[in-house]
Amino acid sequence: MIAAANEFSQVRVSDLTFWFGTRHNLAKLPTECRSSVIQCADVVRDLGVLLDSDLYMQSHISKVTSAGSACIYHLRRLRQIRNYVTQEVTAQLVTSLVISRLDYCNSVLAGLPASTLAPLQRVQNTAARLVLNRDRRSHIIPALQQLHWLPSSTASSSRLRR
Repeated sequence: MIAAANEFSQVRVSDLTFWFGTRHNLAKLPTECRSSVIQCADVVRDLGVLLDSDLYMQSHISKVTSAGSACIYHLRRLRQIRNYVTQEVTAQLVTSLVISRLDYCNSVLAGLPASTLAPLQRVQNTAARLVLNRDRRSHIIPALQQLHWLPSSTASSSRLRR
């Protein structure tokens, strides 16, 4: 009772098998495997990336960009010391503490709609304004170009083309 191969995909890691697909197609799978009951989860973590059952990546994006996340925490702390360090030091700190977290495994975000990626872009915009010491109302495209940072939607898809 296994559905057609194009309806879902299987990933095998040692003795564990993970199934990805729509709820409708996953319902076609047998519920028991080798006398063990398979328990479904709405969200799983793999290499630090949260994968939700529909692969919309909402859980991962909200974890990275929420008010309690490390990115926002570091941006707030760096804003407090911004006037005491140079722009180069600020850029290095922001890149290592914030941008690296935004970029981590972002190739899994390729193809998602801009509305889903908007929170990531807002965090990147905030980071660029912090590095260049600009206010909230300043235009962000020249700031991103000056820092040589790609917008988050472009960055995730361009890494796949390399």
